[in-house]
Amino acid sequence: MRRLVAVLSVTTALTLAGLAPAAADNILAPLEDPVIGLLPPRPAPYTPYSGDVCVDGSPTCIDDTIDEMQQRLDVFAAQCDHDAIFSLAYLRVTENVKDAIATGVFTDRVWLRQLDADFAEYYFDTMDAWNSGDPARQATVPEAWRIALKASDDQSMTALGDFLLNMNAHINRDFSFALADAGLTGQDGVSHKRDHNAYNRRLDGIYEGFFAEVAARFDPHFDDIDVGPVDETAAGAIMRGWREMVWRNAEKLVLARTPAQRARAAKTIENYATAQARVIRRIFIAGPVMKQTRADWCATHHG
Repeated sequence: MRRLVAVLSVTTALTLAGLAPAAADNILAPLEDPVIGLLPPRPAPYTPYSGDVCVDGSPTCIDDTIDEMQQRLDVFAAQCDHDAIFSLAYLRVTENVKDAIATGVFTDRVWLRQLDADFAEYYFDTMDAWNSGDPARQATVPEAWRIALKASDDQSMTALGDFLLNMNAHINRDFSFALADAGLTGQDGVSHKRDHNAYNRRLDGIYEGFFAEVAARFDPHFDDIDVGPVDETAAGAIMRGWREMVWRNAEKLVLARTPAQRARAAKTIENYATAQARVIRRIFIAGPVMKQTRADWCATHHG
């Protein structure tokens, strides 16, 4: 865990350096929301929502997304599939987002529902393409996702490695495109950056319960990484750094003036997510004992 924190902190700091040198100088200290809030969003024009799901922004959208996630998790969980780790995490985060919307954490609830549904659709489409068995569809899967899903299929990673690979692919690769689909500015000209930042602190309260649930359901060693508040603080800083970069990359997509500029912005996103995936892939390879422990646990608890 310390090695991951060190490596990802460096890459996060290097990327943030061009945006906020003061924050990047001390990346291992918490990137608290007020600090990130000092980085103003770039002025972006209003663009209407371009996603294919939740077009009306209805409250039922997030319920439909949660139902879909639960159905997919049930299949993965029954097989003790390595894809179950992130599937469970994503479900729990989305349930938390639903509560955040209901309790007034966000100012633009319609935008959040559309963003949530569109973001999830990237994940659903990727999983369906990868599991289709069709080489042509599998070839459309982004490289960061290919690294993650191949590792799941090979059962070559620790459970934490599976989780981090999937989280990296969905956040560092998919999230910027989903934000661009949803639009960065409302019709009133107000940036959605405040709502984007508002969720940072909610995330801090999710990990402990999720780690315990994974340990109970899929791998008893999953929650054996608590090595003190220093690493937890650094992990929180990394997540805030990732989310900040996601927004800035979405700005590049939205503000691109030509197809070539947008293609370059998209390539930057793909390259960064792939680089992070390769780092995680090297660090969290499961040894024979870890593999056997996880397999035995699955055989006992999931047949």
